[in-house]
Amino acid sequence: MTTAPTYDRTAEQLAADALIRELAALPAGAPGRERLRERAIEAWVPMANRLARRFSGRGEPSDDLQQTAMVGLIKAVDRYDADRGIDFAAYAIPTIIGEIKRHFRDRTWSVRVPRRLQELRLAINDANNVLTHTLGRAPTVADIAAHLGVTEEEVLEGLEGARAYQATSLATPTGGDTGTMELGDTLGEDDHGFALAELRLDLGPAMATLDERERRILTLRFYGNQTQTQIAEQLGISQMHVSRLISRALGRLRTRMG
Repeated sequence: MTTAPTYDRTAEQLAADALIRELAALPAGAPGRERLRERAIEAWVPMANRLARRFSGRGEPSDDLQQTAMVGLIKAVDRYDADRGIDFAAYAIPTIIGEIKRHFRDRTWSVRVPRRLQELRLAINDANNVLTHTLGRAPTVADIAAHLGVTEEEVLEGLEGARAYQATSLATPTGGDTGTMELGDTLGEDDHGFALAELRLDLGPAMATLDERERRILTLRFYGNQTQTQIAEQLGISQMHVSRLISRALGRLRTRMG
């Protein structure tokens, strides 16, 4: 039989232990069990908060860590089996810490990557530490692959995925000549001028398919910024007729230009 570890218990901890034992003795659905469960969880909240504080200062808000620790505590309360002879604290502590570590594994990556790569990254880090000590030098990719029993390609994939753990701000200075250049300034972007140049090249032949009056109307409207009324006065036709001519000419251009 497993010997349960011993702990120095305060009166509050003894009371919390009593609640857990009482809860474990009640069958599911027993009257008052839900309320007893709530009291047992509340009694062990201080322990969950202490465990959460161990992980503070690692980039995650304290409130998030406490909430995660509470999730682990609730899981421990619901899954605890007193018949196994294990002290509740000895069972709950690794359950809560495991929940917090999963939180860091799943939530602190700058870019979401598959869990397989997240776990591979951790394994590679552990292997790197062990091999550096045993080999007396920095391990190679082949060393790590042999240690983990995976291929070198998988190790490289894990190392590549590890870059997603922490992102670099686009505002990071890059040491340009003026001293004011940032990383974002070195990134390329779409040049809409190319599309505009291609459009102009296509527009010339398309305009040639229109008659002289249609070309003049479009020129006055879109290059001269004249209103339909002003164009109608110049051509001696109605504004409605100008509108119809513009619509017809634009339709022909769209068809011609695809």
